[in-house]
Amino acid sequence: MAVGTRSGHNEPEKQPGGLAEPPAAEKEDGRVKQQKNQRSFWKELPILIGIALLLALLIKTFLVQAFSIPSDSMQDTLQRGDRVLVDKLTPWFGSKPERGEVVVFHDPGGWLGEMPQTDSGPIVEGIQNALSFIGLMPSAEEKDLIKRVIAVGGDTVECKGGNQPVRVNGKALNEPYLKPGSTPCGDKPFGPIKVPDGRIWVMGDNRQNSLDSRYHQDLEGNGTVAEKDVVGRAVVVAWPLNRWATLPVPSTFAQKGLG
Repeated sequence: MAVGTRSGHNEPEKQPGGLAEPPAAEKEDGRVKQQKNQRSFWKELPILIGIALLLALLIKTFLVQAFSIPSDSMQDTLQRGDRVLVDKLTPWFGSKPERGEVVVFHDPGGWLGEMPQTDSGPIVEGIQNALSFIGLMPSAEEKDLIKRVIAVGGDTVECKGGNQPVRVNGKALNEPYLKPGSTPCGDKPFGPIKVPDGRIWVMGDNRQNSLDSRYHQDLEGNGTVAEKDVVGRAVVVAWPLNRWATLPVPSTFAQKGLG
């Protein structure tokens, strides 16, 4: 057989570069497989979305939840519109609120009063309810507050007014986190008050603009908050990015004899 002639076998012609043209049956089979893969993806997509939503719900329920700051009561530590991440995991292991922590808690009853009702329409309301369910948006129905824990169960807390410091178990607190211009107890001196076991005394960092424990001593608990109402500890300012910061416990709460 001369060099360059074809044998009698039905060999596919080689394309430039040495690649052979696949038989028609194989090409057809490739298209079928591709179509099957596409159909398989669209069938699996709802399952993947469901898994993602379930994970988001589990994270919100047991691990971390984002909260939006609605007021100026925690300035300058927190600004209105900041988003904080709240640790919800450690309370499941028996961790209790400690002095100096910034915590989110449910309205103990009567702190927020009657919230105004807004009608945003069924579509917007449905989207908000769905996003709040998985923790991507605050719920319009939740009544939560954020303050700093000043005293815990068994502590005695007081403030005599003027520029006198807040005292816990007789120890004066040095509070550099207060909004500049604020006085330790504003125009609302109080105490001495013995905090019942299982409850906490909370105050905002903007003492002149915070309706905290001082202003609810006529309600059940005498202004204190039940530990069971605490959602978790705010650990970091996550948004906006230029405000990113951790929220550690100030050193004044570590002074000897305070506990």
